[in-house]
Amino acid sequence: MNGRLSEIKVLIVDDDRDVLDSMEAAFQAAGALTQCTSNGNDAVRICREEPPDLVILDMMLPGRSGFLALERIKGYEDAPAVIMVTANEGKRHQAYAESLGVDRYLQKPVPLTHLVDIAAEIIEAREDELEDDDEDAET
Repeated sequence: MNGRLSEIKVLIVDDDRDVLDSMEAAFQAAGALTQCTSNGNDAVRICREEPPDLVILDMMLPGRSGFLALERIKGYEDAPAVIMVTANEGKRHQAYAESLGVDRYLQKPVPLTHLVDIAAEIIEAREDELEDDDEDAET
């Protein structure tokens, strides 16, 4: 993996330590600045106090479910991009996550290179959108 996510702040939220560690290693290899937690309440607090650029969010979490965390995180002004990664296969869950503003909904297991590629695409699209907004403001 290359530095496609160089200096991008990524919060990884999963209660499975092995998943957390492997995702963190993959994002760090891509140049990201990572922070990890296994609790939905901590994820919400971190997003409020030290907003990341991107959140990788599991659905089933202690403290606060991924859905409740997603709802709160996406309610913040300048909310980070969120990729929800879950073992749940239900289409209703995906539709609900999308209604809350999730940027991508992926089913586990997700190859780490694929997850990093999707993260980079989302970040690049957001940066392009910001540049377009800046250009519009100047005219």
